Amino acid sequence: MLESLQHLWAELFAIASIALAVGLAIGVILRKRNERSAIGWIGVLLLSPPLGSIAFLMFGINRIRRRARIMKADHGNHEQHAAAAAADPRTGHNIVSADRHYLVRLARLTDRVVNRPLVGGNGFEPLVDGTAAFPAMIDAIDGARRSLVLATYVFRRDEIGGTFVDALARARRRGVDVRVLIDGLGSHYSWPTVVDDLRREGVTTARFLHSFWPWQMPYLNLRSHKKLLLADARVGFTGGMNISGKHAASASRPSIYRDVHFKVEGPILGQLMHVFADDWAFTTGESLDGEHWFPAQEQAGSVHARAITSGPDQDNETIRMTILGAVTQATYRISIATPYFVPDQQMAMALSLAALRGVEVDIVMPANNNLPFVKWASTARMEELIRAGCRLWYSGPSFDHSKLLAIDDAWGLIGSANWDERSLRLNFELNVECYDGSFARALHGLVDAKRDESHPVTLEALRQRTMAVKLRDGVARLFAPYL
Repeated sequence: MLESLQHLWAELFAIASIALAVGLAIGVILRKRNERSAIGWIGVLLLSPPLGSIAFLMFGINRIRRRARIMKADHGNHEQHAAAAAADPRTGHNIVSADRHYLVRLARLTDRVVNRPLVGGNGFEPLVDGTAAFPAMIDAIDGARRSLVLATYVFRRDEIGGTFVDALARARRRGVDVRVLIDGLGSHYSWPTVVDDLRREGVTTARFLHSFWPWQMPYLNLRSHKKLLLADARVGFTGGMNISGKHAASASRPSIYRDVHFKVEGPILGQLMHVFADDWAFTTGESLDGEHWFPAQEQAGSVHARAITSGPDQDNETIRMTILGAVTQATYRISIATPYFVPDQQMAMALSLAALRGVEVDIVMPANNNLPFVKWASTARMEELIRAGCRLWYSGPSFDHSKLLAIDDAWGLIGSANWDERSLRLNFELNVECYDGSFARALHGLVDAKRDESHPVTLEALRQRTMAVKLRDGVARLFAPYL
């Protein structure tokens, strides 16, 4: 009798496991947008129903999107305040000369993809490496009188990090409202973390999606990769630079990392403040609202700009769509600098088609990558790009962390996102699109300077790789959706 009951329970468990796996697989078919991800999860679910179902329930469901929807329902007024603070009714799409009319189509595309207006009157100043960026950021912190917000992925507890802690503490002591948001995973790049130092100084600090318990933080890829500093919402800084001594030169050595950050002024700061306020509300539940955080903005330059956020929530793949739209609109020149270049088939095809149309496409990436497996995966796609006419370059010897995109002499994209699936699909990112001939030429110049110090990637060199290296690179490419 006991043996019969055990056999019955085993059959019922098997039937229930299969039924659950089939049900989840149907859900994957109906809801997963990425085909490779969908195929992978369906295989896991059907080949190993019990374990596959557990794995999917733990890691396959985007709980962040649901949580973000709830938080935005409670704190949904930031978008309206940012738009009201930043919108310029004179802007419209009168942003280009007659020979650049095609950029109006790009502006209309991002209008529909991004829930923020394009605003004029902004100024952008490139700051090359931490040697230029960090002193300017500290000066802005020391000049703040009402509010300071700082968001970063990595905030190292080193000499540079200590300089920022001291400056933020000085601001708090003179009565400035300070908010610091550090990614939950990025905060652990130093141990002990800088969070305790900040809180000890009375600086209000939070960590994005952080927990000491692994089962409460299963989002190893879903990180806040944004970098943003705003002082009184009058001057800001954004780009790809973390707060780390690796970005700054010393008397004994050059910078370990090369990078470009940007000082920003003008109405776009209202949108950037919204980005921070939205993430802060998501993380802490505190709403940053009113003129104290969203003051009226003054004109500061000739650049029309728009903040573009992307992540596994409502803003899913907006940066990817913006990049694809820009690449397809290019008429004669595309300049790219990125530390992690692992484009999917769609992105690689768009670049190849641009080159086949006669557009000059230059892509600069570091020869010595801090993540070797990312470089391996990148190599697997290079032949098709080079055959189409794209020019690929390896820079060195320092690791170049710059993230730059310029189209013709008219449009540019700066910010935190890399050309890989982690940035464009799995992480929360912040970029800014810019319409201005002078600024676009400045971005081309920054990429050109890197290219002039680089060596080309050739078909001959790629074909001379040993079979073992080609196999390694091919296997790494299979993991591209997670790199």
